[in-house]
Amino acid sequence: MASNPHYNVVTEAIQRLAAKTLDNSCIDPDDYLRYDVKRGLRDLNGKGVTAGLTEISDIVAKKQVDGVLVPCPGELYYRGINVRDLVDGALAERRFGFEETAYLLMLGKLPNAAELQEFREQLAYYRSLPNNFVRDIILKAPSKDIMNSLARSVLNLASYDESADDISLPNVMRQCLQLLAVFPLLAVYGYQAYNYKSGSSLYIHAPDPAHSTAENILALLRPDSSYSYWEAHVLDICLTLHAEHGGGNNSTFTTHVVTSSGTDTYSCMAAALASLKGPRHGGANIKVVQMFEDMKRTVKDWKDEDEVRSYLQALLDRQAFDKSGLIYGMGHAVYSLSDPRADILHGMVEKLSREKDRMAEYELYTLVERLGPQVIAGDRKMYKGVSANVDFYSGFVYHMLDLPQELYTPLFAMARIAGWGAHRMEELINMGKIIRPAYRYVGGHQTYVPLQSRA
Repeated sequence: MASNPHYNVVTEAIQRLAAKTLDNSCIDPDDYLRYDVKRGLRDLNGKGVTAGLTEISDIVAKKQVDGVLVPCPGELYYRGINVRDLVDGALAERRFGFEETAYLLMLGKLPNAAELQEFREQLAYYRSLPNNFVRDIILKAPSKDIMNSLARSVLNLASYDESADDISLPNVMRQCLQLLAVFPLLAVYGYQAYNYKSGSSLYIHAPDPAHSTAENILALLRPDSSYSYWEAHVLDICLTLHAEHGGGNNSTFTTHVVTSSGTDTYSCMAAALASLKGPRHGGANIKVVQMFEDMKRTVKDWKDEDEVRSYLQALLDRQAFDKSGLIYGMGHAVYSLSDPRADILHGMVEKLSREKDRMAEYELYTLVERLGPQVIAGDRKMYKGVSANVDFYSGFVYHMLDLPQELYTPLFAMARIAGWGAHRMEELINMGKIIRPAYRYVGGHQTYVPLQSRA
C-alpha cells in the first residue's frame, strides 16, 4: 500500500476538497467566550471541568492559603502515596519499583513481599506472545511509527482471546495484566521489525522471567542484551513516573470514555494508544530531543545566556526549529510552579550525565529550564506559572540510554498501561451512563436545494 502513489500523494482535487471544508468549518474564536465553552475542558486559569471521580491518583498544583487557592510546588500521589516516596523506597532497597507501582495502581494498595512476588510471577507467566504472532503480525508490514504498530498488535491480540468481549472484572483484570506484560515485547519487536526492513540485523530476544520490566526492555532491545545496573534503575524510575497521571489526561480520559461504551479491553487500549501518540501528549518527549538537537547546532556557545535566550525567543516567534511557536517541554495543563516528575528526573539525569560524560548537554538543559519560563512570561499573557514538565528530561534520559527515538512514546505506553488498566477497571466497577459531553451548534440553518438547481 505504501508504494502506491494513490495512498501518499495529495492531489489538486484533494486540496480543493480540503479548502471547501476549511471554508465551511471555521468557528469564530469569540463564540467560545460568548457561550462560555471551556476549550480543552479547561478554563483560562487551567482548572479542568470535573467529568468524574477517581481514587487512583491525585495531582496537587494549588493549595488553600487564607481561603484563596494559590500555586504551589507540584505533587503527584498514586492511591494516596507520594510518587517521590515510591521512587525513594525502591532506590533505598536497591530494587525495581515499577511492578510494585503497577500493583498499587491496579489493586489499590501496596503489596507485601509475598503479594509482590506473586504479581511478578503473574507478569512473567503472561510475558509471552501467541504462537507465530511475531511472524504473522509484527514482522508483516512493519511500520516506522511504532505506536501504530503497537496499536495494531493490541487489536490483533483480540483474535487470540476466546473471551475478548467479556467485560467481567476478573476477565478484564487478566487482560490488563497480560497487556502490561507484553507491551514491551510488542513495542520492541515492532521496532526490530522496522529496523530489519530498513537494512539492519533482526534481533528477537526472548524475555527473561527473572527480570523486571525495565531490565527486559533493555535486554530485548540491545543486540547483546547488556545493560548497567544504573541504566536499568533509571529506566525503571521513568516507568514509575509515567505509570499514571490522573483521570483527566487525554489518553486516560479516552480510556474512561471508551470503557463507558461497554467495548472490549483491546479496543479500549488501542484508543488510548492513539491518544498518547499525539505530539501534544506522549509524543512531546521526542519533540524536546529534536528541539535540543537543533539548538545545539544553532547556538555556538551553550553557556552564553544571551545566545540561548535569543534562540528560545526565536522558537516563540516561529522562526526556529519547527516554527510551531512552542518551547517543547515547558508548561503543563495542571502544574504551574513545578512538575514533581521533572524534579525527580532532574536529579537522576545529573548522575546519568556524569556516567555518560555528557555534562555539557546537561548544563544546557538546566539553563533552558531556567530561562524558558522567563522568555515565555515576557512574550505572552500568562494565566498561571510555567515550568519544565516530565517530557523535558525524559527524552534526554532515553537519549543517554541510547534508546531509539521511535521507542520514546511506546516507552510511555509501556508504563501508562498500568494506569489505563486501573482506570478501565474503576470505570467498569462504577459504570453509570455512557460519557457523552454536549456540543453547542452555532451554525445557521439552510434550505434544501434540489441537485439540478444548485450553483
